[in-house]
Amino acid sequence: MSYTIWILFTAALVGINCGLVGTFLVLRKMSMLSDAISHSVLLGIVGAYMVSHQLQGVSMLIGALLVGLLTTFLVQLLHQKGVQSDAAIGVVFTCLFAIGVVLISLFADRVHLDVEHALMGEIAFVPWDVLEVGGKSIGSKAVWLLGFVLAINIFVIVFAYKELKISSFDSEMAVTLGIPVVFIHYVLMGMLSLTTVASFDSVGAILVVAMLIVPSATAYLWTDRLSVMLICSALIGVLSSVIGYMGATAFNVSISGAIAVATGVLFFISLWIAPKHGLLRKWLKKSPA
Repeated sequence: MSYTIWILFTAALVGINCGLVGTFLVLRKMSMLSDAISHSVLLGIVGAYMVSHQLQGVSMLIGALLVGLLTTFLVQLLHQKGVQSDAAIGVVFTCLFAIGVVLISLFADRVHLDVEHALMGEIAFVPWDVLEVGGKSIGSKAVWLLGFVLAINIFVIVFAYKELKISSFDSEMAVTLGIPVVFIHYVLMGMLSLTTVASFDSVGAILVVAMLIVPSATAYLWTDRLSVMLICSALIGVLSSVIGYMGATAFNVSISGAIAVATGVLFFISLWIAPKHGLLRKWLKKSPA
């Protein structure tokens, strides 16, 4: 496969993973928690390195998962103690992210991450970071990792679709029906943490946040059905990746940054023309016949 195909494949997998998980975050009005976790998992990555002395494989996923769940727990704890939800998110993620940055500074001679890499990533290097089995290359490590996480995300969504759907739209009804709402919440946060760390090294925190929120918010403008919204969100993530890469190539700019801009462009276009919640449709309905 060519250089371009590997980059597009990686970006598309990021878009699909983030689109699926982000849909539930948008419906639960928890979009900014994705920002918190996408930054705080840096601490998990560095912590995993300090324990295992490697930045790849299961240890990295476990480290990110633990820190993601810790972030969620601390945000809920502060909120229960009377701190406003948005303030709790701000306090927790800035503190954990700052600790991660400090640890990177302390171990900069042994860790290939830096703050710019953490924020923007470097998807252009993906084709050369390959996975080898028996001395033969079987493709990009990022693609295999993202594919593995995608399989987990699809399995959880299919297996717990009813529980995720009901608890996302009406948590009180979910409790009445005996659905373990708290457990489902932490399962979703686990999915978010795994998705974030799988995408983090390739595309950076900024694009992860953009992909988690914007495609799902765009899909919401087009449909009120959860199943359709999941598919639309994933497709918008893929389309943003293609448009962003083409723009980055044409103007010689950051690929991750261009993809993030593409998500915003598609959102604002949809904001005007979407048949469900578009501004143009609302304006036409209000206009006298």
